[in-house]
Amino acid sequence: MANLVDDVAATVTESPDSTAVGFRGRTWSYEEFWSETGQFAQALADHGVEAGGRVALYLPNLPQYVTGFHATLRAGGVVVPMNPQYKAREIGHLLDDSGATVVVTLAALAPMVAEVREETDVEHVVAVGADDPEELPDVAVTYREFLGSADGELDTVAREDDDVACQPYTSGTTGTPKGVLLTHHNLAWNARATGDLMPGGFAADDRMLGVLPLFHIYGMTVTMLGTLFAGAAYYPMAEWDAQAAADLIEHESLTIVHGVPAMYNDLVNQPNADEFDLSSVRFANSGGSSLPIEVMRRFEDLYDVDLFEGYGLTETSPVTHANRPGERRPGSIGKPIPGVQSMVVDGNFEEVPPVERGPVEEGTDLDDVTGELVVSGPNVMTGYYGLPEANEGAFTDHEGTRWFHTGDVAYRDEDDFYYVVDREKHMIVTGGYNVYPREVEELLFEHEAIADAAVVGIPDDRRGETVKAFVVPTPDADVTPEEIREYCLTNLAEYKHPREVAFVEELPRTTTGKVQKFELRDSE
Repeated sequence: MANLVDDVAATVTESPDSTAVGFRGRTWSYEEFWSETGQFAQALADHGVEAGGRVALYLPNLPQYVTGFHATLRAGGVVVPMNPQYKAREIGHLLDDSGATVVVTLAALAPMVAEVREETDVEHVVAVGADDPEELPDVAVTYREFLGSADGELDTVAREDDDVACQPYTSGTTGTPKGVLLTHHNLAWNARATGDLMPGGFAADDRMLGVLPLFHIYGMTVTMLGTLFAGAAYYPMAEWDAQAAADLIEHESLTIVHGVPAMYNDLVNQPNADEFDLSSVRFANSGGSSLPIEVMRRFEDLYDVDLFEGYGLTETSPVTHANRPGERRPGSIGKPIPGVQSMVVDGNFEEVPPVERGPVEEGTDLDDVTGELVVSGPNVMTGYYGLPEANEGAFTDHEGTRWFHTGDVAYRDEDDFYYVVDREKHMIVTGGYNVYPREVEELLFEHEAIADAAVVGIPDDRRGETVKAFVVPTPDADVTPEEIREYCLTNLAEYKHPREVAFVEELPRTTTGKVQKFELRDSE
Protein backbone atom coordinates (compact mmCIF):
# COMPACT_ATOMS: atom_id res chain seq x y z
CA MET A 1 0.00 0.00 0.00
CA ALA A 2 1.76 3.16 -1.21
CA ASN A 3 0.91 6.56 -2.59
CA LEU A 4 2.92 7.23 -5.75
CA VAL A 5 4.19 10.53 -4.32
CA ASP A 6 6.10 8.56 -1.66
CA ASP A 7 8.95 8.42 -4.17
CA VAL A 8 9.21 12.20 -4.04
CA ALA A 9 9.14 12.13 -0.25
CA ALA A 10 12.15 9.81 -0.31
CA THR A 11 14.09 12.36 -2.36
CA VAL A 12 13.14 15.09 0.13
CA THR A 13 14.76 13.02 2.87
CA GLU A 14 17.86 12.16 0.84
CA SER A 15 18.46 15.46 -1.01
CA PRO A 16 16.38 18.25 0.56
CA ASP A 17 18.48 21.05 -0.96
CA SER A 18 18.49 19.74 -4.54
CA THR A 19 16.46 21.65 -7.11
CA ALA A 20 13.03 20.16 -7.71
CA VAL A 21 11.48 22.83 -9.96
CA GLY A 22 12.96 25.77 -11.85
CA PHE A 23 10.84 28.45 -13.48
CA ARG A 24 11.77 31.81 -14.98
CA GLY A 25 14.93 32.24 -12.96
CA ARG A 26 13.59 30.95 -9.63
CA THR A 27 14.16 27.50 -8.17
CA TRP A 28 12.40 25.47 -5.49
CA SER A 29 14.39 22.90 -3.52
CA TYR A 30 12.81 19.55 -2.79
CA GLU A 31 12.29 20.60 0.82
CA GLU A 32 10.55 23.84 -0.22
CA PHE A 33 8.45 22.05 -2.82
CA TRP A 34 7.40 19.29 -0.44
CA SER A 35 6.49 21.76 2.29
CA GLU A 36 4.24 23.70 -0.09
CA THR A 37 2.51 20.52 -1.29
CA GLY A 38 1.90 19.57 2.35
CA GLN A 39 0.27 22.92 3.03
CA PHE A 40 -1.83 22.66 -0.09
CA ALA A 41 -2.85 19.09 0.79
CA GLN A 42 -3.94 20.26 4.23
CA ALA A 43 -5.97 23.08 2.68
CA LEU A 44 -7.65 20.58 0.34
CA ALA A 45 -8.53 18.36 3.30
CA ASP A 46 -9.84 21.38 5.21
CA HIS A 47 -12.09 22.13 2.22
CA GLY A 48 -13.62 18.69 2.13
CA VAL A 49 -11.36 16.68 -0.19
CA GLU A 50 -11.24 13.12 1.09
CA ALA A 51 -9.76 9.91 -0.28
CA GLY A 52 -11.04 9.52 -3.83
CA GLY A 53 -12.25 13.12 -4.09
CA ARG A 54 -11.65 14.84 -7.42
CA VAL A 55 -9.53 18.00 -7.82
CA ALA A 56 -9.38 19.59 -11.28
CA LEU A 57 -6.22 21.32 -12.50
CA TYR A 58 -7.08 23.85 -15.20
CA LEU A 59 -3.64 25.37 -15.65
CA PRO A 60 -0.74 25.65 -18.10
CA ASN A 61 2.70 24.36 -17.12
CA LEU A 62 3.38 26.38 -13.97
CA PRO A 63 5.01 25.47 -10.64
CA GLN A 64 1.53 25.64 -9.07
CA TYR A 65 0.43 22.80 -11.35
CA VAL A 66 3.24 20.60 -10.04
CA THR A 67 2.32 21.55 -6.46
CA GLY A 68 -1.41 21.05 -7.00
CA PHE A 69 -0.86 17.64 -8.58
CA HIS A 70 1.27 16.28 -5.76
CA ALA A 71 -0.85 17.95 -3.08
CA THR A 72 -3.99 16.29 -4.42
CA LEU A 73 -2.36 12.88 -4.24
CA ARG A 74 -0.94 13.58 -0.78
CA ALA A 75 -4.50 14.30 0.33
CA GLY A 76 -5.64 10.98 -1.15
CA GLY A 77 -7.52 12.69 -3.96
CA VAL A 78 -7.74 12.10 -7.68
CA VAL A 79 -6.30 14.61 -10.16
CA VAL A 80 -8.54 15.68 -13.06
CA PRO A 81 -6.30 17.42 -15.63
CA MET A 82 -8.00 19.93 -17.95
CA ASN A 83 -6.64 21.63 -21.05
CA PRO A 84 -6.25 25.37 -20.30
CA GLN A 85 -7.33 26.11 -23.86
CA TYR A 86 -10.76 24.66 -23.19
CA LYS A 87 -13.71 27.01 -22.93
CA ALA A 88 -16.65 26.93 -20.52
CA ARG A 89 -18.69 24.44 -22.56
CA GLU A 90 -15.79 21.98 -22.69
CA ILE A 91 -14.78 22.18 -19.04
CA GLY A 92 -18.44 21.96 -18.06
CA HIS A 93 -18.58 18.37 -19.30
CA LEU A 94 -15.32 17.38 -17.60
CA LEU A 95 -16.31 18.91 -14.27
CA ASP A 96 -19.81 17.48 -14.35
CA ASP A 97 -18.63 14.03 -15.40
CA SER A 98 -15.76 13.81 -12.90
CA GLY A 99 -17.58 15.30 -9.90
CA ALA A 100 -14.61 17.53 -9.04
CA THR A 101 -15.25 19.74 -6.01
CA VAL A 102 -12.13 21.92 -6.24
CA VAL A 103 -10.68 23.61 -9.33
CA VAL A 104 -7.20 25.14 -9.43
CA THR A 105 -6.96 27.54 -12.36
CA LEU A 106 -5.54 30.78 -13.71
CA ALA A 107 -7.22 33.97 -12.54
CA ALA A 108 -8.04 34.73 -16.18
CA LEU A 109 -9.87 31.39 -16.51
CA ALA A 110 -11.77 31.58 -13.20
CA PRO A 111 -14.82 33.29 -14.81
CA MET A 112 -15.28 30.26 -17.07
CA VAL A 113 -15.33 27.96 -14.05
CA ALA A 114 -17.81 30.29 -12.34
CA GLU A 115 -19.99 30.20 -15.46
CA VAL A 116 -20.53 26.43 -15.25
CA ARG A 117 -20.16 25.92 -11.50
CA GLU A 118 -23.86 25.63 -10.71
CA GLU A 119 -24.17 22.75 -13.18
CA THR A 120 -21.38 20.83 -11.43
CA ASP A 121 -20.22 19.78 -7.95
CA VAL A 122 -17.53 22.47 -7.83
CA GLU A 123 -17.47 24.19 -4.43
CA HIS A 124 -14.07 25.90 -4.38
CA VAL A 125 -12.03 27.70 -7.04
CA VAL A 126 -8.36 28.50 -6.44
CA ALA A 127 -6.98 31.21 -8.73
CA VAL A 128 -3.31 31.46 -9.67
CA GLY A 129 -1.84 34.83 -10.72
CA ALA A 130 -4.55 37.16 -9.45
CA ASP A 131 -3.25 40.76 -9.46
CA ASP A 132 -6.38 42.04 -7.75
CA PRO A 133 -8.36 39.49 -5.70
CA GLU A 134 -11.43 41.72 -5.92
CA GLU A 135 -11.61 41.09 -9.67
CA LEU A 136 -12.09 37.36 -9.11
CA PRO A 137 -15.54 35.75 -9.17
CA ASP A 138 -17.10 35.48 -5.71
CA VAL A 139 -16.50 31.73 -5.66
CA ALA A 140 -12.74 32.09 -6.17
CA VAL A 141 -9.87 32.71 -3.75
CA THR A 142 -6.23 33.36 -4.58
CA TYR A 143 -3.68 30.58 -4.53
CA ARG A 144 -1.81 32.24 -1.65
CA GLU A 145 -5.01 32.74 0.33
CA PHE A 146 -5.95 29.09 -0.11
CA LEU A 147 -2.44 27.96 0.84
CA GLY A 148 -2.40 30.22 3.87
CA SER A 149 -5.67 28.80 5.15
CA ALA A 150 -3.93 25.52 6.04
CA ASP A 151 -2.90 24.90 9.60
CA GLY A 152 0.32 22.96 9.08
CA GLU A 153 1.19 20.27 6.55
CA LEU A 154 -0.86 17.14 5.88
CA ASP A 155 0.87 13.77 6.08
CA THR A 156 0.57 11.71 2.91
CA VAL A 157 -2.65 9.69 2.87
CA ALA A 158 -1.96 6.01 2.19
CA ARG A 159 -3.60 4.57 -0.93
CA GLU A 160 -3.85 1.09 -2.41
CA ASP A 161 -1.91 0.39 -5.60
CA ASP A 162 -5.14 -0.07 -7.54
CA ASP A 163 -6.76 3.13 -6.22
CA VAL A 164 -7.31 5.75 -8.90
CA ALA A 165 -4.73 8.56 -8.85
CA CYS A 166 -5.60 10.49 -11.98
CA GLN A 167 -8.55 10.85 -14.33
CA PRO A 168 -7.38 12.49 -17.57
CA TYR A 169 -9.79 12.76 -20.47
CA THR A 170 -9.26 11.53 -23.99
CA SER A 171 -9.02 14.29 -26.59
CA GLY A 172 -12.56 13.78 -27.81
CA THR A 173 -11.77 14.57 -31.46
CA THR A 174 -14.40 12.06 -32.58
CA GLY A 175 -16.89 12.34 -29.74
CA THR A 176 -17.42 13.21 -26.10
CA PRO A 177 -14.18 12.98 -24.08
CA LYS A 178 -13.97 9.93 -21.83
CA GLY A 179 -12.46 9.89 -18.35
CA VAL A 180 -9.54 7.45 -18.11
CA LEU A 181 -9.00 5.78 -14.74
CA LEU A 182 -5.29 5.49 -14.00
CA THR A 183 -4.12 4.04 -10.71
CA HIS A 184 -1.18 4.87 -8.47
CA HIS A 185 0.51 1.70 -9.73
CA ASN A 186 -0.19 2.50 -13.40
CA LEU A 187 1.51 5.89 -13.22
CA ALA A 188 4.34 5.00 -10.86
CA TRP A 189 5.23 1.88 -12.85
CA ASN A 190 5.29 3.73 -16.18
CA ALA A 191 7.29 6.67 -14.82
CA ARG A 192 9.99 4.30 -13.56
CA ALA A 193 9.93 2.10 -16.67
CA THR A 194 10.37 5.02 -19.08
CA GLY A 195 13.20 6.48 -16.99
CA ASP A 196 15.05 3.19 -17.30
CA LEU A 197 15.07 3.46 -21.10
CA MET A 198 17.69 6.21 -21.11
CA PRO A 199 21.43 5.48 -20.98
CA GLY A 200 22.15 4.91 -17.30
CA GLY A 201 18.55 5.69 -16.42
CA PHE A 202 17.36 8.94 -14.87
CA ALA A 203 20.08 10.56 -12.76
CA ALA A 204 19.66 12.99 -9.89
CA ASP A 205 21.70 15.60 -11.78
CA ASP A 206 19.47 15.45 -14.88
CA ARG A 207 17.48 18.53 -15.88
CA MET A 208 14.24 18.10 -17.80
CA LEU A 209 12.69 20.46 -20.33
CA GLY A 210 9.06 20.56 -19.17
CA VAL A 211 7.40 21.85 -22.31
CA LEU A 212 4.94 18.99 -22.86
CA PRO A 213 1.57 20.06 -21.41
CA LEU A 214 1.03 18.68 -17.93
CA PHE A 215 -2.66 18.05 -18.61
CA HIS A 216 -1.47 15.51 -21.20
CA ILE A 217 -0.39 12.08 -20.04
CA TYR A 218 3.00 12.22 -21.80
CA GLY A 219 4.00 15.41 -20.03
CA MET A 220 2.52 14.30 -16.73
CA THR A 221 4.10 10.86 -16.43
CA VAL A 222 7.27 10.82 -18.48
CA THR A 223 8.52 14.34 -17.85
CA MET A 224 7.12 15.53 -14.49
CA LEU A 225 6.73 12.30 -12.51
CA GLY A 226 9.79 10.67 -14.05
CA THR A 227 11.95 13.67 -13.18
CA LEU A 228 10.77 14.06 -9.59
CA PHE A 229 10.87 10.32 -8.92
CA ALA A 230 14.57 10.43 -9.81
CA GLY A 231 15.29 13.47 -7.65
CA ALA A 232 16.18 15.46 -10.78
CA ALA A 233 15.15 19.02 -11.71
CA TYR A 234 12.02 19.87 -13.71
CA TYR A 235 11.89 23.13 -15.72
CA PRO A 236 8.31 23.80 -16.91
CA MET A 237 7.45 26.11 -19.80
CA ALA A 238 3.97 27.65 -19.81
CA GLU A 239 3.71 27.62 -23.61
CA TRP A 240 5.61 26.27 -26.58
CA ASP A 241 8.06 28.60 -28.31
CA ALA A 242 10.93 27.09 -30.27
CA GLN A 243 13.38 29.94 -29.65
CA ALA A 244 12.50 30.14 -25.94
CA ALA A 245 12.90 26.37 -25.57
CA ALA A 246 16.31 26.43 -27.22
CA ASP A 247 17.36 29.35 -25.01
CA LEU A 248 16.20 27.54 -21.86
CA ILE A 249 18.07 24.37 -22.83
CA GLU A 250 21.26 26.37 -23.34
CA HIS A 251 20.91 28.67 -20.31
CA GLU A 252 20.04 25.92 -17.81
CA SER A 253 22.12 23.16 -19.43
CA LEU A 254 19.10 20.89 -19.69
CA THR A 255 19.97 17.26 -20.30
CA ILE A 256 16.69 15.60 -21.29
CA VAL A 257 14.17 16.73 -23.90
CA HIS A 258 10.80 15.14 -24.57
CA GLY A 259 8.55 16.60 -27.24
CA VAL A 260 5.99 15.88 -29.91
CA PRO A 261 6.92 15.80 -33.62
CA ALA A 262 5.47 19.27 -34.25
CA MET A 263 7.90 20.75 -31.70
CA TYR A 264 10.94 19.15 -33.32
CA ASN A 265 9.67 20.24 -36.71
CA ASP A 266 9.37 23.81 -35.40
CA LEU A 267 12.93 23.72 -34.07
CA VAL A 268 14.53 22.54 -37.30
CA ASN A 269 12.53 25.04 -39.37
CA GLN A 270 13.57 28.11 -37.40
CA PRO A 271 15.59 30.56 -39.54
CA ASN A 272 18.44 30.36 -37.01
CA ALA A 273 18.07 26.63 -36.26
CA ASP A 274 21.75 26.00 -36.92
CA GLU A 275 22.67 28.48 -34.16
CA PHE A 276 20.89 26.65 -31.32
CA ASP A 277 23.24 25.15 -28.74
CA LEU A 278 21.76 21.84 -27.57
CA SER A 279 25.11 20.35 -26.59
CA SER A 280 23.97 19.72 -23.00
CA VAL A 281 21.21 17.32 -24.15
CA ARG A 282 22.06 13.67 -23.58
CA PHE A 283 18.68 12.19 -24.49
CA ALA A 284 15.85 13.36 -26.78
CA ASN A 285 12.58 11.57 -27.40
CA SER A 286 9.46 12.10 -29.47
CA GLY A 287 5.97 10.80 -28.82
CA GLY A 288 2.31 11.78 -28.99
CA SER A 289 2.05 11.13 -32.74
CA SER A 290 4.13 9.63 -35.54
CA LEU A 291 7.56 11.21 -36.04
CA PRO A 292 8.34 11.90 -39.71
CA ILE A 293 11.67 10.31 -40.53
CA GLU A 294 12.83 13.46 -42.33
CA VAL A 295 12.25 15.58 -39.20
CA MET A 296 14.27 13.08 -37.15
CA ARG A 297 17.16 13.20 -39.63
CA ARG A 298 17.23 16.99 -39.79
CA PHE A 299 17.24 17.28 -35.99
CA GLU A 300 20.08 14.79 -35.65
CA ASP A 301 22.12 16.43 -38.41
CA LEU A 302 21.75 19.87 -36.82
CA TYR A 303 22.43 18.99 -33.18
CA ASP A 304 24.29 15.69 -33.17
CA VAL A 305 21.74 14.28 -30.72
CA ASP A 306 19.96 10.99 -31.41
CA LEU A 307 16.19 11.48 -31.48
CA PHE A 308 14.31 8.41 -30.33
CA GLU A 309 10.65 7.66 -31.00
CA GLY A 310 8.21 6.02 -28.61
CA TYR A 311 4.52 5.25 -28.52
CA GLY A 312 1.70 5.23 -26.04
CA LEU A 313 -1.80 6.38 -25.23
CA THR A 314 -3.61 8.09 -22.39
CA GLU A 315 -5.13 4.71 -21.54
CA THR A 316 -1.68 3.16 -21.08
CA SER A 317 -0.14 5.79 -18.76
CA PRO A 318 1.23 6.29 -21.59
CA VAL A 319 4.32 4.45 -22.90
CA THR A 320 4.05 0.93 -24.33
CA HIS A 321 6.79 0.90 -27.01
CA ALA A 322 10.08 2.71 -27.41
CA ASN A 323 13.27 2.88 -29.37
CA ARG A 324 16.27 3.09 -27.09
CA PRO A 325 20.08 3.23 -27.37
CA GLY A 326 21.29 0.04 -29.01
CA GLU A 327 17.75 -0.94 -30.04
CA ARG A 328 16.57 1.57 -32.56
CA ARG A 329 15.04 1.46 -36.02
CA PRO A 330 13.98 4.70 -37.79
CA GLY A 331 10.33 4.65 -38.78
CA SER A 332 9.49 2.24 -35.97
CA ILE A 333 7.85 3.01 -32.62
CA GLY A 334 10.35 0.56 -31.17
CA LYS A 335 9.94 -2.60 -29.16
CA PRO A 336 7.50 -3.13 -26.29
CA ILE A 337 9.04 -1.79 -23.09
CA PRO A 338 9.91 -4.47 -20.51
CA GLY A 339 6.74 -5.64 -18.76
CA VAL A 340 4.36 -4.77 -21.63
CA GLN A 341 2.92 -7.38 -24.00
CA SER A 342 1.98 -6.45 -27.55
CA MET A 343 0.36 -8.08 -30.58
CA VAL A 344 -0.96 -7.17 -34.02
CA VAL A 345 -4.29 -8.92 -34.60
CA ASP A 346 -6.86 -9.25 -37.36
CA GLY A 347 -10.62 -8.87 -37.04
CA ASN A 348 -10.91 -12.36 -35.52
CA PHE A 349 -8.23 -11.57 -32.91
CA GLU A 350 -5.77 -13.87 -34.66
CA GLU A 351 -2.17 -12.68 -34.58
CA VAL A 352 -0.89 -11.29 -37.89
CA PRO A 353 2.49 -12.86 -38.85
CA PRO A 354 5.47 -10.48 -38.74
CA VAL A 355 7.36 -9.25 -41.77
CA GLU A 356 11.01 -10.25 -42.03
CA ARG A 357 12.38 -6.77 -41.41
CA GLY A 358 10.77 -3.35 -41.32
CA PRO A 359 10.03 -0.86 -42.52
CA VAL A 360 8.43 -2.61 -45.47
CA GLU A 361 9.41 -1.60 -48.98
CA GLU A 362 7.42 0.86 -51.05
CA GLY A 363 4.74 -0.99 -52.99
CA THR A 364 4.03 -3.54 -50.26
CA ASP A 365 0.29 -4.08 -49.84
CA LEU A 366 -0.08 -2.95 -46.24
CA ASP A 367 -3.41 -4.70 -45.89
CA ASP A 368 -1.55 -8.02 -46.15
CA VAL A 369 0.79 -7.33 -43.21
CA THR A 370 -1.15 -5.03 -40.87
CA GLY A 371 -3.78 -5.40 -38.17
CA GLU A 372 -4.81 -3.63 -35.00
CA LEU A 373 -2.21 -3.06 -32.30
CA VAL A 374 -3.32 -4.43 -28.91
CA VAL A 375 -1.39 -4.22 -25.64
CA SER A 376 -1.44 -5.54 -22.10
CA GLY A 377 0.58 -4.60 -19.03
CA PRO A 378 0.70 -2.98 -15.58
CA ASN A 379 0.35 0.46 -17.14
CA VAL A 380 -3.05 -0.18 -18.77
CA MET A 381 -6.00 1.71 -17.29
CA THR A 382 -8.66 0.00 -15.22
CA GLY A 383 -11.27 1.42 -17.58
CA TYR A 384 -13.25 4.48 -18.63
CA TYR A 385 -15.12 6.30 -15.87
CA GLY A 386 -18.80 5.41 -15.78
CA LEU A 387 -18.84 3.91 -19.30
CA PRO A 388 -19.37 0.13 -19.11
CA GLU A 389 -20.22 -0.18 -22.82
CA ALA A 390 -17.04 1.65 -23.84
CA ASN A 391 -15.03 -0.61 -21.53
CA GLU A 392 -16.54 -3.68 -23.11
CA GLY A 393 -15.41 -2.53 -26.54
CA ALA A 394 -11.97 -1.42 -25.37
CA PHE A 395 -10.81 -4.78 -24.03
CA THR A 396 -10.64 -8.39 -25.18
CA ASP A 397 -9.92 -11.26 -22.78
CA HIS A 398 -7.84 -13.78 -24.69
CA GLU A 399 -6.09 -16.85 -23.27
CA GLY A 400 -6.05 -15.41 -19.77
CA THR A 401 -4.79 -11.96 -20.73
CA ARG A 402 -6.76 -8.71 -20.86
CA TRP A 403 -5.83 -6.88 -24.06
CA PHE A 404 -6.48 -3.19 -24.74
CA HIS A 405 -7.45 -2.15 -28.27
CA THR A 406 -5.41 0.87 -29.35
CA GLY A 407 -7.33 1.59 -32.55
CA ASP A 408 -4.02 1.91 -34.45
CA VAL A 409 -3.15 0.00 -37.61
CA ALA A 410 0.31 -1.54 -37.29
CA TYR A 411 2.67 -4.34 -38.23
CA ARG A 412 5.78 -5.81 -36.63
CA ASP A 413 8.93 -7.46 -37.87
CA GLU A 414 10.78 -10.58 -36.76
CA ASP A 415 13.08 -8.48 -34.55
CA ASP A 416 9.98 -7.35 -32.59
CA PHE A 417 10.08 -3.75 -33.83
CA TYR A 418 6.58 -2.33 -34.31
CA TYR A 419 5.43 0.12 -36.98
CA VAL A 420 2.25 2.16 -36.69
CA VAL A 421 0.81 2.84 -40.12
CA ASP A 422 -2.05 5.10 -39.04
CA ARG A 423 -5.19 5.39 -36.98
CA GLU A 424 -7.99 3.12 -38.22
CA LYS A 425 -10.27 6.15 -38.38
CA HIS A 426 -7.81 8.05 -40.63
CA MET A 427 -7.58 5.41 -43.35
CA ILE A 428 -8.82 6.63 -46.74
CA VAL A 429 -10.71 4.24 -49.02
CA THR A 430 -10.49 5.48 -52.60
CA GLY A 431 -11.81 3.42 -55.50
CA GLY A 432 -11.68 0.31 -53.32
CA TYR A 433 -8.02 0.84 -52.33
CA ASN A 434 -6.84 1.64 -48.81
CA VAL A 435 -4.56 4.66 -48.43
CA TYR A 436 -2.81 5.38 -45.14
CA PRO A 437 -2.23 9.15 -44.83
CA ARG A 438 1.05 8.76 -42.95
CA GLU A 439 2.68 7.10 -45.96
CA VAL A 440 1.85 10.11 -48.14
CA GLU A 441 2.81 12.56 -45.39
CA GLU A 442 6.25 10.97 -44.99
CA LEU A 443 6.90 11.59 -48.68
CA LEU A 444 5.71 15.19 -48.47
CA PHE A 445 8.06 15.91 -45.57
CA GLU A 446 10.98 14.88 -47.78
CA HIS A 447 10.23 17.70 -50.26
CA GLU A 448 12.58 20.61 -49.67
CA ALA A 449 9.79 23.18 -50.18
CA ILE A 450 7.45 21.69 -47.55
CA ALA A 451 7.68 22.62 -43.85
CA ASP A 452 4.55 20.79 -42.68
CA ALA A 453 1.86 18.62 -44.21
CA ALA A 454 -1.26 16.60 -43.49
CA VAL A 455 -3.34 14.30 -45.67
CA VAL A 456 -7.07 13.57 -45.38
CA GLY A 457 -9.78 11.89 -47.38
CA ILE A 458 -12.47 14.06 -48.93
CA PRO A 459 -15.74 13.00 -50.64
CA ASP A 460 -15.51 12.02 -54.29
CA ASP A 461 -18.53 11.06 -56.40
CA ARG A 462 -16.66 8.45 -58.44
CA ARG A 463 -14.13 7.03 -55.95
CA GLY A 464 -16.08 7.47 -52.70
CA GLU A 465 -13.10 9.33 -51.26
CA THR A 466 -10.04 10.93 -52.75
CA VAL A 467 -6.75 12.07 -51.24
CA LYS A 468 -6.16 15.74 -50.41
CA ALA A 469 -2.93 17.21 -49.03
CA PHE A 470 -2.74 20.37 -46.94
CA VAL A 471 0.77 21.79 -47.24
CA VAL A 472 2.66 24.51 -45.33
CA PRO A 473 5.43 25.72 -47.67
CA THR A 474 8.83 26.69 -46.34
CA PRO A 475 9.63 30.43 -46.33
CA ASP A 476 10.36 31.72 -49.84
CA ALA A 477 9.38 28.37 -51.36
CA ASP A 478 8.86 28.44 -55.12
CA VAL A 479 6.53 25.52 -55.73
CA THR A 480 3.02 24.99 -57.11
CA PRO A 481 0.25 22.52 -56.20
CA GLU A 482 0.74 20.92 -59.61
CA GLU A 483 4.41 20.27 -58.85
CA ILE A 484 3.52 18.70 -55.50
CA ARG A 485 0.99 16.40 -57.16
CA GLU A 486 3.51 15.37 -59.81
CA TYR A 487 6.16 14.74 -57.14
CA CYS A 488 3.78 12.39 -55.30
CA LEU A 489 2.65 10.68 -58.49
CA THR A 490 6.28 9.98 -59.37
CA ASN A 491 6.95 8.34 -55.99
CA LEU A 492 3.64 6.66 -55.10
CA ALA A 493 1.09 4.37 -56.67
CA GLU A 494 -1.38 6.38 -58.74
CA TYR A 495 -4.30 5.83 -56.38
CA LYS A 496 -2.30 7.15 -53.39
CA HIS A 497 -1.23 10.50 -54.79
CA PRO A 498 -3.13 13.64 -53.66
CA ARG A 499 -5.50 14.72 -56.40
CA GLU A 500 -5.90 18.00 -54.56
CA VAL A 501 -3.20 20.08 -52.87
CA ALA A 502 -3.97 23.16 -50.78
CA PHE A 503 -1.34 25.56 -49.46
CA VAL A 504 -2.07 26.83 -45.93
CA GLU A 505 -0.19 29.07 -43.49
CA GLU A 506 -0.43 26.51 -40.68
CA LEU A 507 -2.17 23.26 -39.77
CA PRO A 508 -4.77 23.16 -37.01
CA ARG A 509 -3.20 21.36 -34.09
CA THR A 510 -4.11 20.42 -30.56
CA THR A 511 -2.01 21.72 -27.68
CA THR A 512 -0.07 18.46 -27.83
CA GLY A 513 0.76 18.91 -31.52
CA LYS A 514 -1.66 16.47 -33.13
CA VAL A 515 -3.17 17.65 -36.40
CA GLN A 516 -6.93 18.10 -36.06
CA LYS A 517 -7.82 16.38 -39.30
CA PHE A 518 -11.55 16.76 -38.73
CA GLU A 519 -11.04 20.54 -39.07
CA LEU A 520 -9.31 20.03 -42.39
CA ARG A 521 -12.17 17.86 -43.61
CA ASP A 522 -14.76 20.33 -42.32
CA SER A 523 -13.05 23.13 -44.25
CA GLU A 524 -14.17 21.50 -47.49
